[in-house]
Order: sequence, then structure tokens, then C-alpha cells
Amino acid sequence: MSHKHPVISVTGSSGAGTSTAKVALEHIFRRENITPAVVEGDCFHKYGRIAFKEKAKEFEAAGKRLSHFSDEANLFSKISELFNSYQQTGVGKARTYVHDDEEAKLYGVESGKFTDWHDIGEGSDLLFYEGLHGGVEEARPYTDLMMGIVPVVNLEWIQKVHRDTAMRGYSTEAVVDNILSRMHDYVHFITPQFSHTDINFQRVPLVDTSNPFIARAVPTPDESLMVIRIRKPQQWGVDFPWLLSMLNGSFMSRCNTIVLPSSKMLLAMELILAPIVQDLMTKRRKA
Repeated sequence: MSHKHPVISVTGSSGAGTSTAKVALEHIFRRENITPAVVEGDCFHKYGRIAFKEKAKEFEAAGKRLSHFSDEANLFSKISELFNSYQQTGVGKARTYVHDDEEAKLYGVESGKFTDWHDIGEGSDLLFYEGLHGGVEEARPYTDLMMGIVPVVNLEWIQKVHRDTAMRGYSTEAVVDNILSRMHDYVHFITPQFSHTDINFQRVPLVDTSNPFIARAVPTPDESLMVIRIRKPQQWGVDFPWLLSMLNGSFMSRCNTIVLPSSKMLLAMELILAPIVQDLMTKRRKA
């Protein structure tokens, strides 16, 4: 833990809802006049788009599967180096993965490739990571606050099927095959992180999702509950009675777990995270 240069990571698989946590933190950063150094986790993928497809074919020829979840397709050591360097000095090395032609014009790099590694963090107040692997073993020693965004798995699959068919043009069969091909890596590299996160936000649908591969629509926030588990409430000074009074319809299911309507997810995140971020900044100023 670094009082002078704190690191916050938000971890969740693609489509899990990490963008909501990012919005909540952006609101807090703006209100508190905090300048973050922002890093997207896909910059630590080992291969660009074409190189990944070629490497995946090599794996398939050898009877194996390659996915973006695994250590074989990512630079976990680079995440660790960035977090450690930032905590020590307030700067570190990162790069940008160029997703599309619009970003290609911005960065001067072809879509599907990476920019060069460069220094980030100069003049920032904290490092904010959002991606797949902010809670892997190599990175955990150098994070000050780790959060997991974890919808129940059937809901995660529904969201992925609908996103990839509607936005990326894949067939349902292709998406299901992709889910199956990544299952081993999901179990071994994604889910273990959530045993170590400080706060987990888990969305639970209240409608039938028994067969996620034929669901016609993603359950709405009004059809879901949000389960928020805080591993050490005393450490973070979380005031559950106050949260219960502020979040209509919420209740405690365990001594460290609050449940509320998913429609209040953004508000709940801001109410929980604002005091924690303020405390990190107070310690930073004192350091």
C-alpha cells in the first residue's frame, strides 16, 4: 500500500459492467478535483488482433485453446511493474491498444495494434486501472483498493451473447463456442481474483435465466438486485446503517453484505467509494 501514490483497480470480464464503476469513480474524481492516471487493461494483452488469431491457430493445432483470459495471452508482469513503479515513484510504463479506425487516426497506429510503451502518471494523484486482470497474484501486492464487478455467470453470458451478436455481428453459436473455449481460463484466471478484492459488486437477475443462450433480452436493472460484499468494512470505515438509510429498498444479507435494487448501482458505488477515495487522498496529502 502506498499513501503517496495510491493504486485503484477495477476488475471484471468483458461485458461485466466495469464501465459503471468507471463512471462512478469519474464522478468522484471530478467532485474531489482528483487527477487520475487511467490505464485500460487490454494494453497488457501480449498479442495484437492479427497476431492473436495466428497464435490461437498454433494453439488449436496443438490441441489447446488460447484466450484473452489466460497468462499465455497477457503480460501480468507488466501490470505488476506498472503498479509497483507507480506506488514508488508516481509514474510507470503503459501503452494503448487501438480498437478501431477512429482511434487509429488519433494514435497513428493501425487498428488492432498497440502504441509504444510510454511513461504515464506525471502530475497525477492516483492510478486507476480498469480491465480483466487488476487482481491477479502478480498485481495484488501493489494495489490500495481492488474492486470486482461480477454478475452471476448466467447473466454474464446473456450480456455477452447479446452484445456480440448485436454489436459485433457474431452468430449465437459462435459466441457460445467462444464462451466454452475460454471456460478453463475463466475459472483459473478470472474468478480467483474475486476472493481477494476489497469490494465486489454482483448483479443478480430476478427473472428466469435458466438457459442464457436463448434469452431474448438482457434483464433490466429493475429486474435485478445488486449484492455488494465489502471484505473488511472496518478497514474502509463503511457505515452500513447510513447506506441503508440512503438506499431505498436495501437490506443486509450478511454482516458485510448489502443488497439493493440494481437501478441504484451507480448511486451505491458513489456513496461507498467517495469516502474511501477521500481517505486515500487525505493520507496522500499527509504523506
